[in-house]
Amino acid sequence: MAKTGNKAIRHRLAGAWISSVLSIALVLVLVGIAAFLAVNSRSVSNYFKENMQMEVLLKQEVSEEAAAGYAASAGTLPYVKSARLVTREEGKKELEDILGKDFLEVFESTSIPLSVEITLKADYVNSDSLGMVTAALAASPLVDDVESRATLVDALNSNLSVISIVLGVLIALLVFISYVLIGNTVRLNIFARRFTIHTMQLVGAPLSFIRRPFMRSAVVMGVVASLIATAILGAGGYLAFRNFPEIMALFGWKGLLLVAAIILVCGVGICMVSTFFAVNRLSGMDKDQLYY
Repeated sequence: MAKTGNKAIRHRLAGAWISSVLSIALVLVLVGIAAFLAVNSRSVSNYFKENMQMEVLLKQEVSEEAAAGYAASAGTLPYVKSARLVTREEGKKELEDILGKDFLEVFESTSIPLSVEITLKADYVNSDSLGMVTAALAASPLVDDVESRATLVDALNSNLSVISIVLGVLIALLVFISYVLIGNTVRLNIFARRFTIHTMQLVGAPLSFIRRPFMRSAVVMGVVASLIATAILGAGGYLAFRNFPEIMALFGWKGLLLVAAIILVCGVGICMVSTFFAVNRLSGMDKDQLYY
């Protein structure tokens, strides 16, 4: 009977431990999402900025050879990410797509100038830098006009600032919720073993000795829960990258590894901190309080 009772107790403790680990793992998924947003916020911002294009319109008399030389020269500037020559045929096709194939009949002159599409590096996509960049690009005698799209850039930067604030609040909220939920799960798990702590105190065990096995268990619990959370997020990320492979170029493996490390540190750290304070609190209770 004693063996059967001990076996049942072990099964209950194992079940409680597994349920605690799974609960913590699900909460760590929230931490992972918050970390993913924080780690990749700059990459996403740079992605939008570097997809903003300036257009340099060249004079009508400029030949394609001269235009190609200008595009190559512009591409070497330190603030330019890429420069692409748009030929007259490409320009005509773009206008046909916008206005329709019969648009040429409306105009007396159908000569379409050459142009160069300029993509700037993210650090230069702001109002202060656009003036300098526009002046530098327009300095060539081949250039007729430069469309900097400053209004659109200002709107983009303003929206990105608002999004960054919202993401910051969301990340802080997710981390706080995660800490509370994981702390409660750990405290409930330790509270179920409060009589074990009391028994160890009765035989004269010091607090550091009582706390040691619980801290080891907290480390193991945090590691296992972190691995499960990382596996869940990894599976979701794999499905996303499989369907949208271009996402990997935006986020990269280093960011994903950093997110996994953050999950591990948070999982182990929160479990250990919660365990430390929970054991200290329970060890300070008298016998009567243990029943409530």
